[in-house]
Amino acid sequence: MSRSVLLLRAVNVSGRNLVPMARLREVLSSETDLVGVSTYIASGNIVCDEPADAVASCARVREVIAAEFGVDTPVIARTHDELTASLEAQPFHDGIEKLVHAMFLEGRPSPDAVGALEQRLVPGERLALVGRDLWIAYSEHGVQATKLTKAVLDRALGVAGTARNLRTTRKLAALTA
Repeated sequence: MSRSVLLLRAVNVSGRNLVPMARLREVLSSETDLVGVSTYIASGNIVCDEPADAVASCARVREVIAAEFGVDTPVIARTHDELTASLEAQPFHDGIEKLVHAMFLEGRPSPDAVGALEQRLVPGERLALVGRDLWIAYSEHGVQATKLTKAVLDRALGVAGTARNLRTTRKLAALTA
């Protein structure tokens, strides 16, 4: 059976949207049809056997998290093959690993998204849309120096997304292998 990852947006970040991973595993195992549920680090990475209907599973996981933890968060699925293809296609091989991030999107972004976001780049930043993933190479000053805030990204993209750094993305691909 193939494995996949369900990515939660903005949980356990800066003391907000707290979702204890042990309890999340329990609830998802009992309240959804997900099989082989595990988590990776506390920022909302759910590894499981690939669901038959990823869209329906993401919707159900979102409902369960809202009911159990009071957190309404988009849930975005990626299969092992999708993670691997995204990593192979990521354009910033010369970037610093902790500064290169993949933003996994729920769907196709607005047609003008990349152009709008390029207007907001600070010196040293780069971005590229690869399928449903927006790759961002932040400047040497890091995420704290960017103008690509969550609000700016959401407005420009027009779809929900959640970002993981390159190291985490590689680890998720390995965990779903």
